Amino acid sequence: MRTRSAAEAAVSRPARRALAAMAVAIGLMGAHSAAAAGPPAHSAAAAGPPALGVRAAALIEESTGQPLYGVNQNAELAIASTTKLMTALVTLHHAQLRDVFTDPDLVWPAQDSQIGLEPGERMSVRDLMIAMLLPSADDAAEDLAYNVGHGSVARFEAMMNARARELGLTHTHYTTPIGLDTPGNYSSAEDLVRLARYLLRSEPFVRAVVAKPSAVLRSGNHVRHVVNLNDLVARDRWIDGVKTGHTLQAGYVLVASGTQGPPTQRMTLIGAVMGTASEAARDANALALLDWGFANFRLRTPVHAGQLLARVPVKSAAPGRLARLIAAGSYTHVFPRSTRVHVRVRVPAELTGPLPADAVVGTALVMAGSRVQARIPLELAAALPQIRVSKGLKKVVVLSVTLSGLVLAAGAAIGLRMFWRESTRG
Repeated sequence: MRTRSAAEAAVSRPARRALAAMAVAIGLMGAHSAAAAGPPAHSAAAAGPPALGVRAAALIEESTGQPLYGVNQNAELAIASTTKLMTALVTLHHAQLRDVFTDPDLVWPAQDSQIGLEPGERMSVRDLMIAMLLPSADDAAEDLAYNVGHGSVARFEAMMNARARELGLTHTHYTTPIGLDTPGNYSSAEDLVRLARYLLRSEPFVRAVVAKPSAVLRSGNHVRHVVNLNDLVARDRWIDGVKTGHTLQAGYVLVASGTQGPPTQRMTLIGAVMGTASEAARDANALALLDWGFANFRLRTPVHAGQLLARVPVKSAAPGRLARLIAAGSYTHVFPRSTRVHVRVRVPAELTGPLPADAVVGTALVMAGSRVQARIPLELAAALPQIRVSKGLKKVVVLSVTLSGLVLAAGAAIGLRMFWRESTRG
């Protein structure tokens, strides 16, 4: 019943960092090597997916949720203290950070990860959350579960499972708010990264906390200084989360996130590695996964909502008049770095009013190489008025429509001549 082994607790933090750095350098457990001092270089793309020494792994892009890599990503495995990600989510949906909880009268084995809460000690939810997420304190997690569950940890576990179902985490089940090796407590690499993505996007407090290398807890019986067990946060500036875990059944688990790129193309990746053999192997595999993702993919928005993409001649009394066509929505996607992304526009050769503003009259094709990746409607930026013609001209038009048949009549009614032209935007 522990989150960290006794051997792990005996190794000093500088020694563990040195082991992790050595593992990265030699590619421990067959992992793709990763730079320990900073972001991976993007000058040359990796030859293929990294060779990871894991039971399971998954990698997604945060803003889109797009999956980029997986190995045994749906395998249901023990997850250790990454369980506490759901404990955090349920707590934040049922309590305020300013609330103060009283610690239940529970006794914890000395080797458990804890902050040493005393029976009856009162601490804010904010500080309990930090203690649970950074040093992975089991007593803080149990305190939150007991109080949010109104005196019942079992009731809190039911709330965890209900939330997992709501989020569509089909390979996840909880029987503990802590992550102990209890029957029926499991998840998958894919569900872990999906849950982490949801937390990072919906809970700013969690996003800020998991990016901290350390913190100070000021509520409770005395001030406490706590350190993030995710050593990568302190060692690599571009790493900004998320949660570690370790039990005998789970091995070493890490859900890691990292952010890189210029402001206009900034990308956050979330990866999970499960069942690694040591802290050093855990860190090396997580870095290798993120390294490969950043080296081979980029986040792009080739079309923005409201972007002017075409001008089309308008049939009117004013020669040279052009109607402006804009994108009805944005499109953001993660593309392989080797793929040429461009936009091809399909619009009518001429437009005739009346047509309202926002009328869809064309299409923007987002191209990934020669393949159509997405179709974005093009709409009028402003309404087109009806053309005013003389009475004699109206008779000519009616006669022309009668002789030309129903096809030209339908075309005139919708105001579009179906002669399409194409243009390409890089």
